Amino acid sequence: MDHGTRDELLSRLAEAVGSVTVPHPTRVAVDGPPAAGKTTLADELAVALRAQGRDVIRATIDDFLFPRSRRYPRGEYSAEGCYFDTHDHGALNRALLDPLGPGGDRRFQHAVYDHTADTVLSPPVMTATADAVLVFDGVFLMRPELIDRWDLRIFVSTALAKTVDRALIRERRVLSRADIERRWRERYIPSQQLYFATVRPTDHVDIVVHNDEPQQPVWETRTH
Repeated sequence: MDHGTRDELLSRLAEAVGSVTVPHPTRVAVDGPPAAGKTTLADELAVALRAQGRDVIRATIDDFLFPRSRRYPRGEYSAEGCYFDTHDHGALNRALLDPLGPGGDRRFQHAVYDHTADTVLSPPVMTATADAVLVFDGVFLMRPELIDRWDLRIFVSTALAKTVDRALIRERRVLSRADIERRWRERYIPSQQLYFATVRPTDHVDIVVHNDEPQQPVWETRTH
């Protein structure tokens, strides 16, 4: 276990990205439960990598959801629905991860769906440089449909009870306190427990960031 400042953590992560040697863009997964701090960490890592002169593609699982009409066949609070019915992994692989991977043509789209408007998106196809870095955050990124697509795997870990408190701060403009608590306790937390039981994500990642205290993070490098 290492611990230090936020900046020390970011320089360690940037160093890990820099040590990946692949003949195609480096695809970095930032996995973890909702409200663990994945998006913030991924944004900060992107800034650190750009400061080193790397060309960074920043993308998120929230832009690869199925349309709302397809997401809730098991009900809005279903944990299985959260895990099995929410994310369009086929589109994510097709539009983004495979083109940037071995044998890909590096022509990618960073999104296929706008979750605020619930509309399908078709942004222009862009071409990545061979030494670009994709920094991608989201839930369930070590699941079987995606696990082989990453060149560096980071897991942002935090006590699941703490994620409810963070969600109450983050989501309160949009949802009522009762609805946030119900979503977290019935849908999001049990879906993470299902994910941990079936996939054991932290067994497959390169670095685990313990983010209970974001300004005093603790991290461990896993060897496989």
